[in-house]
Amino acid sequence: MPRNLEDILDQVVNTPLVKVRSLTSPDYSLLAKLEWKNPFDSIKARPAVWMIRDAVAKGMISGKDSIIIEPTSGNTGIALAGIAKTVGFQLEIVIPQNVSQETKDLLRSLGAKLLETDDDLCPRVGVGTDQSIALAESMVKGQSQNYYMPNQYDNDSNFLSHYESTGPEIWRDTKGEVTHFIAGVGTGGTLTGVGKYLKEKNPRVKVFGVQPEKNHHLQGLRNLDESSKPALFLRREELVDEWFTISDKAAFGWVTIMAEKEHLLVGPSSGAMMAASQELYERGERGTIVAIFGDSGRKYRSVYRKFNVLLDNQFEDLLRGV
Repeated sequence: MPRNLEDILDQVVNTPLVKVRSLTSPDYSLLAKLEWKNPFDSIKARPAVWMIRDAVAKGMISGKDSIIIEPTSGNTGIALAGIAKTVGFQLEIVIPQNVSQETKDLLRSLGAKLLETDDDLCPRVGVGTDQSIALAESMVKGQSQNYYMPNQYDNDSNFLSHYESTGPEIWRDTKGEVTHFIAGVGTGGTLTGVGKYLKEKNPRVKVFGVQPEKNHHLQGLRNLDESSKPALFLRREELVDEWFTISDKAAFGWVTIMAEKEHLLVGPSSGAMMAASQELYERGERGTIVAIFGDSGRKYRSVYRKFNVLLDNQFEDLLRGV
């Protein structure tokens, strides 16, 4: 295990960019950035390290008496839990009740204390992660001397992690040929951080945001009509050129295609990126397209069983290759 934050930082950059054969033609090159190759299995390792490193530098966290508390739909919590266990901080995670059981079990195994919320906690706030944000903020206000909340939904270190690492990696690995960038919206950090960097390098790069339909089951993504827009995203929302709204059916369909044709066990959000990429292709856009694959499918076995996405033997075979 890494001995400190800098050791972890060295491991959360330079994830692979691979060609997706299922949606590639001579004039349409789709590249997937496999963010589950980060420590802790997701793209959220980047903002987690940036936020905690910044908090330590500013003296917001000091010693084992400090308690980090964070609202999350899963991946940021897992990354924070891995960091907290390595560095020696306490961690409490406020998480929506409908998050997959595998995610909750993993968080507990890493030593995090879980506080689950459901949509009836405070209906005026909104659903899912909005509930968790409200509860975490109230706890911090009540015990501010002990708690530190990184708040990925409003923390510019989240944005900077992608502006300073993910964006430059994409530009470098495509040799500056990227023409389209596709990412989902949860906090908006990836979408705006990468989007700003790429547009500074080439203003003609198009940035596409992907949101799920209402009442969705795509963990890690948020529908911006159903849930509030995070402050982090609102500060730079003009960077997004266009939105795709993706159904559960389309996203889960692409999870299956990626398993069968690409031999990749992808998470639901990655299926949504593929569905958006397909729409882009079918309407005639051409160029070098980069899509973020935020995590693998290893945490979603129960979700996939519920929606008949993959057979158990398929899941097991693919899991060995993750």
